[in-house]
Amino acid sequence: MAAPDAREPASPWVQRFAPLIPPGPILDLACGKGRHSRFFLKAGRAVTAVDIDLAGVADLLPYPVFEAIAADLETGAPWPLGGRRFAAVVVTNYLHRPLFPSLLAAVATGGLLIYETFAAGNERFGRPQNPEFLLQRGELLDLTRGRFRVLAYEDMEQAMPYPACFQRIVAVNSLSSAAA
Repeated sequence: MAAPDAREPASPWVQRFAPLIPPGPILDLACGKGRHSRFFLKAGRAVTAVDIDLAGVADLLPYPVFEAIAADLETGAPWPLGGRRFAAVVVTNYLHRPLFPSLLAAVATGGLLIYETFAAGNERFGRPQNPEFLLQRGELLDLTRGRFRVLAYEDMEQAMPYPACFQRIVAVNSLSSAAA
């Protein structure tokens, strides 16, 4: 089967840290059009993609190492992945704080959390402007403290490719699954 088309490229943050992901499946949460699913499939990785609308990844369904799960993650319904663990959980441009415990629990021991989304200050540049959808200073550090080892973290204003405030983290789950 041919490699999935590139469409929109994967985030440079995700691309930078992808080589550090240990063997195993990858979770692309709030996958949208599937730019990260495509990136990892092209690299030969198994991917589980979750989103409310899977139209953006429908062309990937024939891939034997691709699983798509339709779920509205913001209804308070049970976590759609049960107790499954992943070599990496990748989240970009999405924030729903009630999911944080499930996201952390889904990262296998030694696996990576790769997360980047808009941060406080972004309201100056457009959407999102609502503080509920903007990470506060150090929020991702606080989230991972005591459980994950931080490999990289940024909380910054960027000018390119468009002006925005972002917070990004890559962290390794340093606890055994028995202690989680």
